[in-house]
Amino acid sequence: MEELVGLLRIRVKRGINLAQRDTLSSDPFVVITMGSHKLKTRTVENNCNPEWNEELTLAVKHPDEPVNLIVYDKDTFTSHDKMGDAKIDIKPFLEVHKMDLQELPDGTEIKRVVPTRDNCLSEASSIVSNNGKIVQDMILLLKNVECGEVEIQLEWIEIPGSKGL
Repeated sequence: MEELVGLLRIRVKRGINLAQRDTLSSDPFVVITMGSHKLKTRTVENNCNPEWNEELTLAVKHPDEPVNLIVYDKDTFTSHDKMGDAKIDIKPFLEVHKMDLQELPDGTEIKRVVPTRDNCLSEASSIVSNNGKIVQDMILLLKNVECGEVEIQLEWIEIPGSKGL
């Protein structure tokens, strides 16, 4: 059995200006995958600006594996329509955790990540200290779709006794 290195908590906050896939709106939900792990939010009906505010937690065995986010429109009688996708670049976030920073004042910006063609960020994203934890808020620009963004937050949870990062 492979050893876990930690848990990645992803707060899927909201969708922004998501594509319309039904007659008047869409019924979006988010699927996040990492390797064989697959997690999903609830569906928000008839809303192209949904508020999910859900926490999904991935058990991380291989920190180099890509984390993918896909938005779907739920359809009852046909297959779900894809509403865009994004790769979540967790490398800068994990690099900060390897620094083993302790007891930083709330709001301390540790690192700023700027958008590139590879990271799907729609704007600069800060990795900050918040209530004794290190978190990263980001807005992902969805690809393979005409419009849409998804706002998420990353948080790393150490597992006592694990080999860590």
